[in-house]
Amino acid sequence: MKILDCTLRDGGYYTNWDFDNGLVDLYLQSLEHLPVEYLEVGYRSKPLPGYLGKYFYLPLPVLKELKSKSSKKLVVILNEKDVRAADAEELLLPVKNYVTMVRMAIDPKNFKRALELAQKIKELGFEVAFNVMYMSTWKEEKEFLDLLDKVDGVADYFYMVDSYGGVYPEDVKETIALVRSKTGVRLGFHGHNNLEMALANTLVAIEQGVDIVDATITGMGRGAGNLKTELLLSSLQAKNQLNFDYNELAKVVDAFSDLHKQHDWGTSLPYMVSGANSLPQKQVMEWVGKRYYSFNSIIRALNNQTLGKRDNISLPKIKFGENLSKVLIVGGGPSPVDHVHAIEQFLNQNPEILVIHASSKNAMSFANISNDQIFCLVGDEGHRLELVFGEKEISGNCVLPPYPRKMGTYIPKAVENNAFELERVEFTDYFKGSHTAIALQISIDLNASSVYVTGYDAYSGSISKREHELFLENQYLFKIYKNYRNVELESLTPTGYDSLTQTSIYSLIK
Repeated sequence: MKILDCTLRDGGYYTNWDFDNGLVDLYLQSLEHLPVEYLEVGYRSKPLPGYLGKYFYLPLPVLKELKSKSSKKLVVILNEKDVRAADAEELLLPVKNYVTMVRMAIDPKNFKRALELAQKIKELGFEVAFNVMYMSTWKEEKEFLDLLDKVDGVADYFYMVDSYGGVYPEDVKETIALVRSKTGVRLGFHGHNNLEMALANTLVAIEQGVDIVDATITGMGRGAGNLKTELLLSSLQAKNQLNFDYNELAKVVDAFSDLHKQHDWGTSLPYMVSGANSLPQKQVMEWVGKRYYSFNSIIRALNNQTLGKRDNISLPKIKFGENLSKVLIVGGGPSPVDHVHAIEQFLNQNPEILVIHASSKNAMSFANISNDQIFCLVGDEGHRLELVFGEKEISGNCVLPPYPRKMGTYIPKAVENNAFELERVEFTDYFKGSHTAIALQISIDLNASSVYVTGYDAYSGSISKREHELFLENQYLFKIYKNYRNVELESLTPTGYDSLTQTSIYSLIK
């Protein structure tokens, strides 16, 4: 039984396939002393839109350098959906002296097409491995199962890939038996860790006689991640099946643990739900990365997908009886609290101004005003609204994005009779479901000629990736809005957004 470590390939989903050179050198040096035969170091790919790092494309000089530092068998993977048999020579002939095996990531629906690519790779002189995804759905793929015997003589390894991280040991046994009834090819297993079953499933696969298994250092990999190489090695060593230098293992684990603090891969409630229901990790990975999507809202969205629902609630469309010429949009930054008394005075002197809470985080700072208020319920904002107000009465209407909402719908019982949805978000093609987009759309529907904002302070100092993304998102929406309406957005409190016009709240108090 052989072990393949695919840290640089699968871990690239978190680093955009860029890794520090020193980290890669340490990885290669440590793996030299560990019982891992194959290292999958990334993709070979045709040019795709956007930025993807060097381990996604693996130019010849990169592979040459990797090979000069490692005696292991190097592996590259092709994403079959983007690569055809006609592309194989251009992608693979230049790297023939440095790469031992080529794997293909394959959707079983495209298996017939993948056979053509595999045949071409074999003709070029590489070991060939089929990485067939979505193993939990294979029973439903009759055409794929009928073609399994075609891999004999073409594939060196046929991998069962638990793409959703949702299979159990009995599923592994059953799938191995199913594949063996169709083909005599050597088998492999690649487990994901959504349900923290990757180790158990891999050990069962080994007991059932598979020939090769995958793992990654610290489990670094797409979504919930993979089986940890260090855990697999330790488990096999405890069974007296391996012997290795733990100091070398500790070196590389410590190095990737530092990277883990930055990217925080691993399972969580949303990944557990997606794994248990065989739902794609790509969408969950995006949702978990969004600052305003809580676990509750993500799980609600996943449950809707499981049940085949577009959304769990449809609401009446909000109707504004008359145009309001002035609105104040309140974000979640600290400035409304810092300047609460001045904002109260301003609003009490201007009772016609409608207050729109893009985030309800600062809602209690507006408890003493008589102005009408609207709360934008995006993502899990309904739960935050309940938390902010507690047992106190929530006065005002709630407005949600247009139906259907991909994150589903949650409305506090206290405002069920005052909850409405927008008919559309018209001014932008991007970020339509964000807090800020909903608040700005309300001002458009009101035809407001004066739009004030507070609580959009922007971030200072060292900020996280999520905070940076939210800043860029808001900046984009503000600029698009101003171009769309030719109306200035005036920040009454300090802001770091250059797309907002700075006005002092104190200059407006009589």
